[in-house]
Amino acid sequence: MRQAIVNQLTPLDYAGTEALNTICTNLTFAGRDLKKIVFTSNTQSEGKSYMVMHILENLARRGRRVVLVDCDMRRSFLVKRHRIETDGEMLGLAHYLVGQCGLGDCVYETNLHGACLIPAGRDVSNPMGLLDSIYFSEMLDELARNFDLVLVDAPPVGMVIDAAEIAQSCDGSVLVVEYNKTHLRDLSQCKWQMERSGKPILGCIINKVKFDTLSSKKYYNKGYYNHYTSGYYKKSSEDK
Repeated sequence: MRQAIVNQLTPLDYAGTEALNTICTNLTFAGRDLKKIVFTSNTQSEGKSYMVMHILENLARRGRRVVLVDCDMRRSFLVKRHRIETDGEMLGLAHYLVGQCGLGDCVYETNLHGACLIPAGRDVSNPMGLLDSIYFSEMLDELARNFDLVLVDAPPVGMVIDAAEIAQSCDGSVLVVEYNKTHLRDLSQCKWQMERSGKPILGCIINKVKFDTLSSKKYYNKGYYNHYTSGYYKKSSEDK
């Protein structure tokens, strides 16, 4: 397998680490049939790719065999933001879907032990023709047979429809929302759009929470800590 080096992954503080542990535990217990999970947000810069990279590292550190697929073929920042380097030419999802390489050529084993990555590859102005092809769904199925979890980083569903299309080939989705920024109306629209795929929304990650905006006196209160720090809300029967 080809190698990739992740040169930059910003470490989390104690609160962030505990929140991430909660998120990953919830994902682990979501169900053995939920292996292909797509992550999206309302708009860009809500921290979606940042969260997915940390989830990848956390799950891999727990001994899970995990692969991250960068499906933002329009405008991916994942490789640049984390300064990812590969041996030789970097091939990715776009190259595979147009038939320029095999799947084994674009799956990279990273220096995050147990974590693999498929970069987006080259930019594609209109990737919908690639995402709704049989090759894309078959690729995710093949990855699910060889990995414990397949994490799919999709473009913001509030900006382009790609994430809803991708969700049809996945088992469930997770919304990443920036605290005190995303309006409830926009979030409801994202939820409706993703549910049209026919696949369940597994939860929502509340990102960029600043504890100084909340009651610091309750920092170690269990109810407060779980509510604000985990940021992961599993769908209940009342939400169906």
